[in-house]
Amino acid sequence: MRHRIDWQPRLAAWFKCTWCMVYRVLWVFIDFPAVERRKAGLTLFRALFNLHDAYRVARQFRRCWPRQRYAGWIARLGALSDMDRNSIRQHIARLQGAQYFHVVILARQTSLDRSGLDATLASLERQLYRNFAATVLDADTDNSTLAITEIEKAWLLLIRAGDQLAKHALYWFACQALAQPDAALMYADDDALDEAGRHCAPRFKPDWSPEHLRSTNYIGAAAALRGREVVAAGGLKADDIVDGGYGLLLRVAELVEGRVAHVPAVLLHRWVSPPPEEAWEPKFDAVSGCERGSNADVLRSHLKQCRVVAEVVPIRLGKGREAESGCRVKYALPNVPLMVSLIVPTRDALALTRTCVESVLVRSSYRNFEILIVDNQSADPAALTWFDEIAQLPQVRVLRYDKKFSFSAINNYAVSQARGEVLCLLNNDTEVISPDWMEEMLGHLVQPGVGAVGAKLLYPDGRVQHAGDAVGPRGCADHLHEGIGRDDPGYCNRALVAHEVSAVTGACLMTWRGLYQELGGLDEVNLKVAFNDVDYCLRVQEAGWRVIFTPHAQLYHHESASRGQDNSWLKLRRTRREADYIRRRWKERLYHDPYYNPNLSYRAPDFSLSFAPRVKKPWVT
Repeated sequence: MRHRIDWQPRLAAWFKCTWCMVYRVLWVFIDFPAVERRKAGLTLFRALFNLHDAYRVARQFRRCWPRQRYAGWIARLGALSDMDRNSIRQHIARLQGAQYFHVVILARQTSLDRSGLDATLASLERQLYRNFAATVLDADTDNSTLAITEIEKAWLLLIRAGDQLAKHALYWFACQALAQPDAALMYADDDALDEAGRHCAPRFKPDWSPEHLRSTNYIGAAAALRGREVVAAGGLKADDIVDGGYGLLLRVAELVEGRVAHVPAVLLHRWVSPPPEEAWEPKFDAVSGCERGSNADVLRSHLKQCRVVAEVVPIRLGKGREAESGCRVKYALPNVPLMVSLIVPTRDALALTRTCVESVLVRSSYRNFEILIVDNQSADPAALTWFDEIAQLPQVRVLRYDKKFSFSAINNYAVSQARGEVLCLLNNDTEVISPDWMEEMLGHLVQPGVGAVGAKLLYPDGRVQHAGDAVGPRGCADHLHEGIGRDDPGYCNRALVAHEVSAVTGACLMTWRGLYQELGGLDEVNLKVAFNDVDYCLRVQEAGWRVIFTPHAQLYHHESASRGQDNSWLKLRRTRREADYIRRRWKERLYHDPYYNPNLSYRAPDFSLSFAPRVKKPWVT
């Protein structure tokens, strides 16, 4: 008896398998640079004539992407070839208006410092750009002001003995100074050299972030300051030697008002073999209660000189002896307390909304607020009864929004009914943790130029859900540091300090009511549900304001617990449409988030290294 063979399922399986292989290969061709594909052996010829082999190579890319090690990365992308050096020399010969640099090396009379000084001087000898001078200073000098010859005509670099400048460091700074002639402060990325001379511990920094600098010296020694601004800021003082230049950075940054340039390249290698503890040990100051030269002491003195009323609290960034020091700045609030209108949209979800509202009422130490519960067509009798009961409290109002769900429209409607000068968009699936969360956010909001502030949100198990948003990674916008522990430092300690970000989540977003209304509120037309908070934050910055994330205001967030996940076909389609709008509207900003270094991967906001950094080298035309 002959058996009939059904070819249709086999043919369908063959097409499915082939399509999966083609899709993976195409994905690699689109997302990875040609140099990486060629190194792996993935060529167009192989893809066309040996699909199975091309698929085998393509599968390796997904595995290797997050595991790229810095030592290999810097060797591949940071080293200068003979062609690079020749191009740089030719470019230096053509440079118009050459820049002059003065490198100040801080040293002490110890054996370790002497060996470090030799390494620093050797790195200066290797500089391709030769228009510079160097001065070695004794860090124990008692002079109140240190004189540097012709400082007003130079760019000043202040580094410790043992630090080494990359061969093209002064050249790249010179190019940056010519490209941005108004800049008075320039800084670059840096890394460290271990005892074996291996590169490690890179710090790929954000663009200029003044609140970040107050929280911690994220700029470090890889900085060049224009001499005339250094003189205007009081010159180089003995205390600047003790604190490693942090006080000088603060003074100059305050003076130049944003005329700061960031070079996204590793131009300085820090010395990780420290001198003996007693050599650089700061002296205790009984008046301030801090060690002389500590970041908190320096910042406290700086804020006092700037007449900024604030309490500076020292914090440790991380655990163990290697943990760095940082600062929490508790800014003073206005003498007349500002009214904060907390807007809490909800539909039914009684348990969540009750937890949110009661946590605000019971745990918040700031009391000049009102809660606007916006009921969007609730049908649960228990929820409706509770709305009537809670509305009897003088600080609570229940507004009815009897239209189709639109997060943007609901919040805009509530803002029109708000009485406060300050707004706080607050999801009904949040829960207050830190009692002073409103004071913390308000303290940042009342600082000059701040338009929006976001809080640190945690999952119920204590992991971080939100610590600011990056725009660009994953193609649109996404949370930074998602999934790390509550007290984990994150990348370069950014999860533990206040700093500027491109956006913060609307689950807990504080802003000025006047600014909100001036900008038209959330976008009800194009962004009814998703990404409206990101769009608002980007419009805030487009108008010249800053957006701040603070980890010192903490709440729990049961993400999308009340609205549900966007997993239906219609919801996924709507989310994609709104994401596409963000990509069109903010195309240039998504290509470069100023607070997410272009050397980092844009495949995900996980601070992993990029195979193809978005950095333009000045000698490559």
